[in-house]
Amino acid sequence: MAETQQPNLEAPANGKEKPKPERSMGRLAIFGILFAIGLVWGGMKLVRSLSYEDTDDAQIAGNIYPVIPRVPGKVVEVLANDNQMVKKGDVLIRLDPADYQIRRDMAEAQLLRARAAVSGAKADIAAAAATQTKLDADLRRSRNLQKQDVISRAELDAATAGATASTAQHAAAGDQYRVALAQAKLAEAELKNAELQLSWATVTAPADGQVSKKNVQPGQYVTPGQQLIAIVGSGDLWVVANFKETQLEHMRPGQKVIVKVDAFPGEELKGHIDSISAGTGAQFALLPPDNASGNFVKVAQRVPVKIVFDEAPKLPLAAGMNVIVDVKVK
Repeated sequence: MAETQQPNLEAPANGKEKPKPERSMGRLAIFGILFAIGLVWGGMKLVRSLSYEDTDDAQIAGNIYPVIPRVPGKVVEVLANDNQMVKKGDVLIRLDPADYQIRRDMAEAQLLRARAAVSGAKADIAAAAATQTKLDADLRRSRNLQKQDVISRAELDAATAGATASTAQHAAAGDQYRVALAQAKLAEAELKNAELQLSWATVTAPADGQVSKKNVQPGQYVTPGQQLIAIVGSGDLWVVANFKETQLEHMRPGQKVIVKVDAFPGEELKGHIDSISAGTGAQFALLPPDNASGNFVKVAQRVPVKIVFDEAPKLPLAAGMNVIVDVKVK
């Protein structure tokens, strides 16, 4: 007789195996750990948000020195190369000096002539002084002789006129000397000006830094005020961060700042707030907004904040690089 098969009471009715209690507990533990990590991370972010203000609207800034000629001329030599490091006073460009050398030579000749005129005027003063001394002595003798009726009144008058004329000639010689001296000083100034213009035919670096935006070639004719080269200062870089006006409530000069440069991920630079601008960026735009005209739409304004490094950065930073800054405000 066939045995009757007993049903498996532990098997689920739908044929699926129930999850084991140990596996469910493991999943709950993992979810709990992840939730705790997320809670801690979120708490840290919340605490940090209350203590720090940050922005990614920030760039490296630096002094940019324009290299411009002070006199017109034809470029005969360009000694600066793209991205070259230069020192203050290094020769970058030479202009044709021929015209300025001629002007210098002419000014030297004018000075020599003026000095000769001064020497001549001095001699005239000495001669006039000697003549005046003699005629004054003659006048005194003539007066004594006239009192003794040795000479006539007409002879005394002649002696008086001669002495008076010599006095006038002496004074005129002194005036001529002063004029000649003034002309000599003018010639000296013109010579200095000619020498100065000749020196300007050699264009030098205004500061230490790196050559950038070179726009000059030999044979080019340049004029005063024309920018030929830009030099980015090598030792004076800082950060300009544009914070929203709503972030400035607790921001003060001297507060510590962490700077992260996009070009060097993982690197952090330390600095501090140097100053906060007295105006928003919009106020210094080419066409500042006028809220009194048209429909007004309130937009959060940004205020430039200057941040300086506590130590000179060792990274090869360049003006214009993007950075992220975190300011500890509390």
